[in-house]
Amino acid sequence: MSNDKNKIEAVLFTTGRFLKLEELSTLCGIGSAGYLRTLIKEVQKDYDERESSLEIIEDAGKWKLNIKKSYLYLTEKLLDNAELDMPTQKTLAVVAYKQPAIQCDVVSVRGNKCYDHIRKLKEEGFVTSEKFGRTKLLKLTQKFYDYFDVVQEELKSKFGDISE
Repeated sequence: MSNDKNKIEAVLFTTGRFLKLEELSTLCGIGSAGYLRTLIKEVQKDYDERESSLEIIEDAGKWKLNIKKSYLYLTEKLLDNAELDMPTQKTLAVVAYKQPAIQCDVVSVRGNKCYDHIRKLKEEGFVTSEKFGRTKLLKLTQKFYDYFDVVQEELKSKFGDISE
């Protein structure tokens, strides 16, 4: 049983995102949903008992290995040196909000500097572009959804009622 718990822990650590039971089952090679649920609860309990800085959290039937809120202050310094600087993240947010986005619309919102941001986002694999008349049509890639741990169909609802 401890080998199966280690598999769960390794998969949750490596993916760094919420996983549904079915996906976790496939990745761990554990076929029984009931057995897998029991193991996840045991791994959660193990983390709680050893007073770790990590925890297994559940949200709507999905599980994730996460840093406890009381330790986030330590990692915020590390996140300042993120792969994407803040202006590029803002440009990506506009693309995600409009999904798919017409490049000239993004430029009108973010300014001419966003051409550099879009180039970087394409290099990093977060967006793709295709010709669309005189401009380009920007679309999010699967890497975006995996990286930010968001489901494609739920993206618009996560933005809520943001006005332009």
